[in-house]
Parts: sequence; C-alpha cells; structure tokens
Amino acid sequence: LCCCEYVDRRGERNHLVACCCDCEDLDEGCERWLTCKSLPPGALERIADTVADRVRVPWFSGAVKVNLSLVPPLVLLPVLLHVAALHFLLGLVVLTSLPVVVLWYYYLTHRRKERTLFFLSLGLFSLGYMYYVFLQEVVPRGRVGYSQVVALTCGLILMLAALSRAKKDPGYLPIPASDKKSSLGQGLPNKSVRGSSNGLHGITTSGAASGRAVNGEAKGYSRMLAEEPEGVKKDWCTKCQLVRPARAGHCRLCGRCVRRLDHHCVWINSCVGEQNHQAFILALSFFMLTSVYGITLTLHTICRDRTPFVALFYCPGAYSDYSSALSFTCVWYCAIVTAGMGYILLIQLLNISYNVTEREARLALRDNTGRRLLGGLVIDTGQYNRGFLCNWGHFLSLGSSPPQHSAEDIV
Repeated sequence: LCCCEYVDRRGERNHLVACCCDCEDLDEGCERWLTCKSLPPGALERIADTVADRVRVPWFSGAVKVNLSLVPPLVLLPVLLHVAALHFLLGLVVLTSLPVVVLWYYYLTHRRKERTLFFLSLGLFSLGYMYYVFLQEVVPRGRVGYSQVVALTCGLILMLAALSRAKKDPGYLPIPASDKKSSLGQGLPNKSVRGSSNGLHGITTSGAASGRAVNGEAKGYSRMLAEEPEGVKKDWCTKCQLVRPARAGHCRLCGRCVRRLDHHCVWINSCVGEQNHQAFILALSFFMLTSVYGITLTLHTICRDRTPFVALFYCPGAYSDYSSALSFTCVWYCAIVTAGMGYILLIQLLNISYNVTEREARLALRDNTGRRLLGGLVIDTGQYNRGFLCNWGHFLSLGSSPPQHSAEDIV
C-alpha cells in the first residue's frame, strides 16, 4: 500500500481520492432527501459507518483511520472559547451550554454502551490549550514569575504521568484457555477477544450466554457455593467463563472482568480497578492542585488587588481587551471543569474511607442493602468497612501483593 491507500471495512483496496465515490447508501440518501422521501431503516447507520471508515490521513504503510470522536474537541473548544471572549453574554451562553452538551453526550454513549475517545481527547486537549493560553496571554504581562511557571509545568507533568499509569492494566482477569477449548468441544458459545491491556477490549458472544448488563454488572452469572477462607462468595462470569474473586466485576464496555472493579471512567477510557485505582486518585489530586494554582495565577494577573474567589465573580475590566477576556473565559472554563473533577475526587475519597467501590455502591442501591451517609454522598455496604485507618491502609496496599489465585487456577 502507498501512503494514500488502505483496506476498507469490506476488505477491498481503496484510495483517499475516492472517499466520495461508490457509496450507494449516500447516493440514495441524497436522492431521497431531494425528493422529500424518508430513508429506509438502517440507512443512516450504514452511511455513518462508511464515512467513519473513509476518514483517514496518509501514512507510510497506508492511510490511517481517524477516530471521529477526536475531532470535535480539537475544533470546537478553541472556537467556542474565542467566541465566548467576545462579550460577557456570549461567554455566559457558551459556558452554560458546554457542560450540558458534554453531559448529554455522556448520557447518549452510556445508554448505548459505547466506548468513545471524546472525553479523553477533550480532557487532554483542554489541558494543552489552557497551558498555551496561560503562556501566550498571562505570562507576558509580567506578574507571573519564572518559578511559578516551572511549578505549574511540573504539576502538569506529574498529572500526565499519573494519568499514563492510570491508563494501564486496571487488573484484568485472564481468560483461561482451558475454558475456551472446553467450550468449543461441548458446543458452548465461543468468544473472540480483541485488543490489549490498555483497556481497548471488546468481546463478542453468541448463544444463550449473551446476558444483559446492568450498572456495569453482567447479569447472567450464577452464584457459586464455593467460598473463600474469609467466607466471601465468588461469582461465575458467563461472559469471560471464569470464577471471579471477591469484589471483582465484569465491565460491559471493556468486555473483561476486573479485580476490585470500581467503575469505568470515560475520562481515561478505561476501567478503574485494583491495579490503577491509586494512580487514578493521584491524577485527580494533581489535576486539582495544578488547576487551582493556574486559576489563582491568572486571576492575580488580570484582576489585580482582588482575592481569587472575589475576582472570579467580579472582575471589572476583564472584557476591556480581548487578551484579558480570553484569559478570564478560560479561567471560568477551568473552574467549571475543576468543580466537576473535585466532586468526583470527593466521592472517591469518601468511598475509600468506607472501603466501598462505586460498583458496590450502585449494587447496594439497587438491592437496598446499603445505607446512605453524609447526605447521600457515600453508600456504606458495611461488608468491607474496617475503620478509617484500616480502610486507607488497605487502599494504599492495593496492587502491592500478588493476587491470591489466578482465574485459571480457580477454575
């Protein structure tokens, strides 16, 4: 393949120049649109799949497919922030609508049980663009010292390092090969597993084992009578064909069972489990510190002689010039994102203090087996709570010792 050729989803050799050719569904859709006729069922999905398959960029070994979910943050975020900096009312409209649109897209993908890189790309590009605006618009004003820029940069680097660690294996349980062979020999549903340990997994199943997934928990597994020495029951997962250790769960998006599954985080596009929970908390903590520090430095620069909290709501002259308006708009965007991440971090810290995972809290709410504490911010199941210090000691020791048994040994 040359740099502009690729093999499409039908297995045929194609070229970037022909990206608008040979699309019968698109031709039929345009014809029906011009004649005011309705599209046949499934036409929009087929057109979307064709377009997604043909959006590629030239590369050495052939054209590389571009994930469409990466494009909106890269294009819309700078445009919307610059539009919001034109006037106070435009800023109010844009900064109000942005969280609504993001929450709507999250609800849409969550309901369809889809994986997307939109939130990860939005987060990373927001960090990069805010840092660029800080260096371009705030630092040249002369009120930010060299040491403060270095401190902000170090916080950003530490946060990205923790995020990179959180993106790694959260503690996936290996799928035993013996189960695959026995399922093929006995006519049980077989599986095809694709992806790697970075969280990009998908499992396709056929037959009666395709149970429904509710609240991140694959229904269709049967309770086993075998108990661990502590008396905690284990579960059989029909999706992965293995016995899950205590507190493990099946992620319906990754298609894998994870040790001590907390939740699937769309911001890292991966699960949060036994192996990466500490890195996830560390990344959130570094983000909060770095973001609050950057907001404080920016407000001290564009709103002089005012405390950061007062300047956030009352900063005369912020829209006197475009540079100050853009900086002030970015401060408000960072404040909104920081408030959301701060709420997530608060819930995580409270859950750790009571030794309960997000998945266990959802299941306890569904089954009415937990009690609400602190105004409903935390759901205490009482099953693993051993006191504040012991709970935090247990969390800090996650991943330090090898698992008791592998899933293959348990089976």
